Amino acid sequence: MSSAELEKSEVKPSVWSVLQVLFKVRVVGLLLFAAVGGAFLAAGELPPVGPLALLLVVGGLAASGAAALNEFFEKETDSLMVRTRLRPLVTGAIEHPGWVPYVSLLMIVVPCAAVLPFNLPLAVFLFAGAVIYVGVYTLWLKPRTLVNIVIGGAAGSAAVLSGSAALGAWNDPGALVLAALLFAWTPTHFWSLAIVCREDYLASGTPMLPARVSLRQTAWWVLLHTSATALGALSLVAHPALGWAYLIVVSAATVVLLFLNVRLIASPDVEVARRLFHVSNFYLGIILLMICVDVAFIEWH
Repeated sequence: MSSAELEKSEVKPSVWSVLQVLFKVRVVGLLLFAAVGGAFLAAGELPPVGPLALLLVVGGLAASGAAALNEFFEKETDSLMVRTRLRPLVTGAIEHPGWVPYVSLLMIVVPCAAVLPFNLPLAVFLFAGAVIYVGVYTLWLKPRTLVNIVIGGAAGSAAVLSGSAALGAWNDPGALVLAALLFAWTPTHFWSLAIVCREDYLASGTPMLPARVSLRQTAWWVLLHTSATALGALSLVAHPALGWAYLIVVSAATVVLLFLNVRLIASPDVEVARRLFHVSNFYLGIILLMICVDVAFIEWH
């Protein structure tokens, strides 16, 4: 352990910092943003406050519970990786972690059961997102196959469809396209990070794509998913609630994302992959923000 890590481990973290990492607050925030995007598309106007607030509460609880279960089941693997070995279940910052799986399951089951009587699709997508992330991705696919994150991306799709379901239109065409976009975006996002953390995956024996094929081959696979993501993002302009503002801003962001991906193929190194990872986050945020801005603009005018 480096001196910086040793110093960090000797400082007792605050309760908030521990829970923030355990429940992956930043990841959950992005999933909720995607759910809000689905809600805006389904509504075609500013969504009512009630269903939107319900979505944020039940979606936040279910996603946080799934995130904590992911960390609970992966604590041994996390201890082998530089990126994750300071998580609280690895370091012992949570002294008695036996409560984690039970509380996490309650955070998933209770919201699903609460909305089941009056909104079956919302309950289904909340539960499906958790099952895909924990059962399908974490426990089944991640330790066994290169396509782990490809299938695992369906958890993000479920988040989008929970948003449209909260507004009573889970099968809105725009929400379906956004769900497909999340599915395609996830490997672009995660494989870029996996290139940066390739040594971690080699050390832990996790069959993440960059740990099994060359970095240039990985970059080509990333480009395949980036292209599908870009196609989905640009096709959303056909949605009646979106217009020129969305098209102009997202088109510019798409050019930047594709440029970085092509650069990664030409120069498959860690720094380019790191930039692509950060830009992919920014790209999804821009899409979701412009969905909300364009829908709101139509409502106000």
